[in-house]
Amino acid sequence: MDIYTLSFWGISIALMGLSVVKSKEKTFEAMKKSKHMMGNMIGEIIGIIFIIGIVLTFIPPESIKSVLGSDDTTLATIIAAIAGSVTLIPAFVAFPLVGSFVDVGASIVPAVAFLTTLTMVGVVTFPLEKKEFGVKFALIRNVFSFIAALLIAAVMGVIL
Repeated sequence: MDIYTLSFWGISIALMGLSVVKSKEKTFEAMKKSKHMMGNMIGEIIGIIFIIGIVLTFIPPESIKSVLGSDDTTLATIIAAIAGSVTLIPAFVAFPLVGSFVDVGASIVPAVAFLTTLTMVGVVTFPLEKKEFGVKFALIRNVFSFIAALLIAAVMGVIL
């Protein structure tokens, strides 16, 4: 395990201990509620794993690495941003999917561009957005979101 995982485990255990000391009843009631919530989410978690498996089956790791892990980071970032803009999957599926892309060799900047455009830009949902908010608003929001997503990816490239 890396230092971040160990840190989160340590913080969680310490806070859990503090909670038990402060109010044992409330802590165990919260644990019961979280167990129930986890039971309700298990189907979605299995679905996430299934979707990631299907994506990685139809898109071989070599293809992901050749497109998103290429030496031309700018082109890879633009391709990833466009793909993210037209893809419609929930964010809770996108995060582990992008993690899988990075694990098979995608560069961090294109991966972040894919993730941020996926969650911020809505080409597929544009007709609904246009209907509800108007063409001008929907267009401006999507353009600014696309630009912001590229800036976020660039900043992540500098930071990491």
